[in-house]
Amino acid sequence: MVEVFCPKSLEEALSIRAETAAMPFSGGTDLMVRWRTAPGVLPEVPRPLVLLGHLKELQYITENREYVTIGAETTLTDICRSKAVPVLLRTAVCQMAAPALRNLAVIAGNIGNASPAGDAVCVLAALDALVVLSSASAQRELTIAQLITGPGMTVMQSDEIITEVKIPKVQRTHLFYRKVGTRRANALSKLSVCADALIQDGIISEVRIAAGAAAPVVIRSHDIESQMQSMASGELIQQKQRFLDAYDGLIVPISDQRSTAAYRRRSALNLISQFLDTFQQEVHSCQQCC
Repeated sequence: MVEVFCPKSLEEALSIRAETAAMPFSGGTDLMVRWRTAPGVLPEVPRPLVLLGHLKELQYITENREYVTIGAETTLTDICRSKAVPVLLRTAVCQMAAPALRNLAVIAGNIGNASPAGDAVCVLAALDALVVLSSASAQRELTIAQLITGPGMTVMQSDEIITEVKIPKVQRTHLFYRKVGTRRANALSKLSVCADALIQDGIISEVRIAAGAAAPVVIRSHDIESQMQSMASGELIQQKQRFLDAYDGLIVPISDQRSTAAYRRRSALNLISQFLDTFQQEVHSCQQCC
């Protein structure tokens, strides 16, 4: 039988994690599927578990002038319902799984699972979110790119727990999220693209583009984004193919039971192209003003 710890506080959970390296366990919507064997047979749990989903200390959504902060054990349902949460994240989360699963699943689970197809992971990468890792003795903040190193792999230490997610509050004029799947919800993503931009007076001030399930980790290129910044919208539209070619060089998808590598590549480029096409509206707006 697997050993299970049920701490009464975050402090106790961190102590248990430090002493036993027990695996953090919340809603279990990913892990129970991964560990299942056959009907009527107990799942094969590889090591002790420390339960976290009941800790009220990790269930909250707050905001200040700089960040929207989400406690690690906040359910996807609560994220869907909160007007404080950025629209892009709410959009993605509300398309994840079925309502009953969203009542159980928590934001930390989607991150800690470290799947390239993680819907929230793609959005958080695009939003420059910081994931807070806590241990009994220290705390550190990492971006999604710093945290997740490959499918199912993170740099989280054996004594650390994800305790919250911090999303910077920024102004954006363009928002874009598309998920490709067999159904809009209750289906794993074949591919997803999340992007936003700030365009002022026809000039691109900021742009962020992330693609999930298109490589071993979420794709986001700060170099390509920096090349777009300070360009006029019309100039970017003229050079769109150059940027698509640059993203094409980063896309290294796999073929699996959900989709083929070729389909994922074409879909990723099509969605990035659709996002860049929204800049055309700025060109028309500027021409009308003139």
